Order: sequence, then structure tokens, then C-alpha cells
Amino acid sequence: MCSERGIGGPRAGAGGREPKEQGRQSPWTGGSSRSPVVVGISGASGAVLARQTILRLCRAGYPVVATCSKAGLRVWEDELDESFDDFVRRCSARFPLEVLDVDDIGASIASGRRPTMGMLIIPCSMDLLSAVATGRSSNLLERAADVTLKEGRTLTMVPRESPLSPIHLENLLKLARIGVRIVLPVPAFYLRPETVQEVVDDVVGRAIGTLGIHDLSEEIE
Repeated sequence: MCSERGIGGPRAGAGGREPKEQGRQSPWTGGSSRSPVVVGISGASGAVLARQTILRLCRAGYPVVATCSKAGLRVWEDELDESFDDFVRRCSARFPLEVLDVDDIGASIASGRRPTMGMLIIPCSMDLLSAVATGRSSNLLERAADVTLKEGRTLTMVPRESPLSPIHLENLLKLARIGVRIVLPVPAFYLRPETVQEVVDDVVGRAIGTLGIHDLSEEIE
């Protein structure tokens, strides 16, 4: 698993490709009176969960502000065979998506003055989990989570690790006790999923539901 702090700059992904820079404002002009949902993407495995979260929120007309760690950029390209920047370019042309550079500690979501509907960290690495549990704010991803907590907004984490060490479990318990919602990306076998996509959709729907968002019909095509 990639550490959020262990990568000081862009690293080559699969086939020697390097992740591209973040920081893109959506040209989408559909307008929305809703506050955005913040989506944080760490370097844990499970980039497909982050991609589907952004797509489902945007298609339902919910504005999204996203930030991705440097490790997350690498994992995204390794697991999805496309760069995060290419995805953002396609998605932001059609939907209300804004992406902020993880190193821009002065970006809007670093302050509680910007209203949001809450924050989803999906997938969440154990490094980021530890950062939030100890109040570390060394980059925009960590700071946005800290702001969400201090403003009393819903913070939901989808941790992707197995097996879990006692340290991992202690951090999860510490966060759960202060109100952080923990959604494990486990299959709902009783629904008899036939594809990985069905499992992904169920996990993403449960995570988004913790923010009180349940109207995920695809209003925008």
C-alpha cells in the first residue's frame, strides 16, 4: 500500500507513465444551488470506488470538489488504465466537478467558511486514517478532513486494508467514537451480486447514503 507521505513528487505508474498534475475547474455551466460534496482520494487500492462515487454524485446533480493524494494518482492509473487527469477532463466537461491540488493548502475546502454537504474519503489508506485520527493537516486532503470534523459535518471513510493491525483498529475506533462514519467495502453477498460492478455500486451507494443522499437516479446523461 502506498503511503500518503512517502511520495514527495509524481512517480511513474504502469509502463513508466507519470501521473499528471491536478487542479481543474469544471467548465460545466448547468448551475446548482446545492453545496458540494468533498471527495478525498488516498493511495489505498480501490480507485474504482472513487471514480464511481464521483460519477454517481455528478450524474445526480450533486456538485463535487475532489482532491487526490500523489499516491492516489499513481494507484488510479495502475488500477484503471487511465490517468486521473484524463478522467477529470472528461467528467468536468459534462458535470459539476472541481478538482483541487493536494498541495494547495490554501484552497477553499481548507477553510470551514466554504459550506459543504460533508466529506467522503474513498478509498481511505491507513496512513490517511492515522493522519485524521491524530489531527495531522500536512496537505489539503488531511486539512479538508480536519475541517469537516471541526465544523461538525459528516465525515465518512471507506478504509481499504486487510488484515487490520491493532493500530488500525484503535484508529478506527477512535474516529468512530467522535462520529466519523466507517463504511467497509465488503460485498453484500445476500444480494447475490454477479459482477464486480454490482459490488462497487452497493459500497458506493452505502457510503454516499451516510451523507443523507439517497436520490441517486441519474438525472444528467
